[in-house]
Amino acid sequence: MARAIIVLLLLAFVTHSFYRMWKGIREGLRGTPSGRGAPRATARMVRDPVCGTFVLPDRALSLAIGREQHFFCSAACRDKYRARTA
Repeated sequence: MARAIIVLLLLAFVTHSFYRMWKGIREGLRGTPSGRGAPRATARMVRDPVCGTFVLPDRALSLAIGREQHFFCSAACRDKYRARTA
């Protein structure tokens, strides 16, 4: 009895694995991923002009010079940039 349960569980696992593999191959051929592996919308990131770090604009420190808006990862980078442009 225990052997039959183990065989059934193994068969279910193998079947599920082959199904997932086939689904991945099919999505790859179509070029349309879906489900958990689907790409999500990405946030626009900006580059710190001093150190080159990419930051999210809503989490970055900013400095407006004229009509240009510059974004920085830290106050130190912002101050270095301000000292260079002054």
